[in-house]
Amino acid sequence: MDQSLNPVVRPPLTVMSEHMLRREGGWTTHLLSLVIDQLLIVASFALAYWMRYLAEWPAVLKPVISEVETPNFVPFNAFLPITLLMVLLLTVLFEIKGLYRVARGSGWIDYASIILSSTLTGIALLIVFVFLYRPFFYSRLIFAFAGINIIVLLCLWRGVLVAIRHWCWSQGIGQEQVLVVGGNGLGQQVMNGLFAQPHQGYRLVGYLEDKPSPTIQYRHCPHLGGIHDLKMVVTNHRVNLVILALPYWLQDRLPELAQTCRLLDIDFRIAPDLYQLSFDRVDVLQVSGVPLIGLKAVSIKGWNLALKRAIDVGLVLLSAPVTLPLSLCIAALIRLDSHGPALFRQTRVGKHGEHFTCYKFRTMVVDAEKRQAELTALNEADGPLFKMKRDPRVTRVGGLLRRSSLDELPQLLNVLLGDMSLVGPRPGLPTEVACYEEWHHRRLEVMPGLTGLWQVLGRSNTTFDEMVRLDIYYAENWSVGMDLRIIFQTVPAVLLSKGAY
Repeated sequence: MDQSLNPVVRPPLTVMSEHMLRREGGWTTHLLSLVIDQLLIVASFALAYWMRYLAEWPAVLKPVISEVETPNFVPFNAFLPITLLMVLLLTVLFEIKGLYRVARGSGWIDYASIILSSTLTGIALLIVFVFLYRPFFYSRLIFAFAGINIIVLLCLWRGVLVAIRHWCWSQGIGQEQVLVVGGNGLGQQVMNGLFAQPHQGYRLVGYLEDKPSPTIQYRHCPHLGGIHDLKMVVTNHRVNLVILALPYWLQDRLPELAQTCRLLDIDFRIAPDLYQLSFDRVDVLQVSGVPLIGLKAVSIKGWNLALKRAIDVGLVLLSAPVTLPLSLCIAALIRLDSHGPALFRQTRVGKHGEHFTCYKFRTMVVDAEKRQAELTALNEADGPLFKMKRDPRVTRVGGLLRRSSLDELPQLLNVLLGDMSLVGPRPGLPTEVACYEEWHHRRLEVMPGLTGLWQVLGRSNTTFDEMVRLDIYYAENWSVGMDLRIIFQTVPAVLLSKGAY
């Protein structure tokens, strides 16, 4: 038995009572967020009133609004019933749309989309109600001001909360203690994901496996015992969440483990062993209550593909006045720093396995590819990739370009040529693709991109298998909104040099 299973000193609280306290804390946070939102909605109406009647904004209204009361002037107390009605409407809409139930680790955009849609719906309903009830009493402009103010204030408030929350999690504050049941295959993949994303607010306390994996032990993830030790480990290590990630040959133990979690009143999640099927989203058809799982088709085709292509070309052309002068400056710096051409041409594998010439700014010495064989033993990436944090072949300017991702700027030419997209899977080398497992080839069904989910979620810190799964998820669930979200989230990832080397 592992020494880590020895009894530890803990306060006189049972696991169940601790869980109840966390639930009460969750309701307290929910209520506090709701009250703050309601106060901000009232403040938004007060600000809208000031903009419309006191500041006489916009300026075109000044000749119309005099300093004394006119038929168009309405005292603020007349808006109190409408303000309270708006507070009630938005509270209901926020609850219905799940603003206070957004998944742990969600970003600012997830909150902003709910706030935007709910506010627009609420303002529309309010205008219809008010002007049907008293059509000449209220100014229409004040509702537009109020809607804009509500969206801006609530989104700013959520942005501050998300930033504080992620900072606290990255510092180890407020993280949930997670235990993984299963240490091989699927369990290892789950643990790698938790390791790669500490900002999501989860801390891996260890894993349970009847036959521990030495690879995971090396990654400082303690083996806490066998699967049958679940109850003892949860009790001794203050576990908040249990992830059941058993291989398919141990699926018959799931009911027993799930029942143990229920008796302990501990949250648990089941990771289905669909890993061998190599996809993240499935279509489910029910026949007499029996779920039949099938592969979800790639969504980037037909009109979706044409729309994506139009957006790619449009954005590249719009950014040309900035990217072209910047590219010329970078090219000059490369030539001054080291011998050789500024551009680096390399054969990459694109959609359906077709080869194309990929353009990048040169970040290494001229004979870098010939010297790679000497460094194979120092490879720090898994799978067919080759990555080194301190690659001796990288030049001084090249190191700066890599950390800022500016070395990929010439790939905008590949986008115009139709070889790549702005968003998509990372284009692989022919030698890498030759080492792909069968399921890895599914990422080649869509056009490669300059950035992707792997870029915003971890870059070089993401394992190869996890990168492929993210690529497959993207291909099966593409939308214009997803592309825009990835592009926007790439900016802070690049500025912070997150996982870049």
